[in-house]
Amino acid sequence: MNLYQLVNLCRPACWQAGQFSATLRPTTEKLEKPCRLFRRNRRAVAAVEFAVVAPVFFLLIFGMIEYGRMVMVQQVITNASREGARLAVLDGANFEEINSQVNDYLNSASINAVNAMVTVEPDPPSGAGFGEPITVSVEIAFSKVSWLPSPMYLGGNTLTATTVMRRESTQ
Repeated sequence: MNLYQLVNLCRPACWQAGQFSATLRPTTEKLEKPCRLFRRNRRAVAAVEFAVVAPVFFLLIFGMIEYGRMVMVQQVITNASREGARLAVLDGANFEEINSQVNDYLNSASINAVNAMVTVEPDPPSGAGFGEPITVSVEIAFSKVSWLPSPMYLGGNTLTATTVMRRESTQ
């Protein structure tokens, strides 16, 4: 149904009989021609707007992916250093066991443990006396764990997590 038919439905009966029809202008000619021209000239605007907005939009999306991955990896290596420190404070712990514990935790979180560097101070941890601090640190380059082929924002950063616990041993 076009606009002209809609107007005819809304008119009173006396207008449809032709009594006042001479004063009314046909609305179809008045509205359709400019609207048709406007729509034809507007077709390319969407493509231009997309070309302007798309690079900014994709930069924001990739930035969110990169920062989200950084936060996730930081949390995982913090938990891995905590697990290593829990093992390090016990009697009979050595560096190989601690390194294995940290690497197992990283591998279970789908982070390649080959890229991580684990340090324990003092080494060996059994050299610390009762109540003395033992530090386990885990470092990993963000470029090795990023989901993007070449990280734009955080590519040169190194993620580090350190946990310090006191030695639990018998006196």
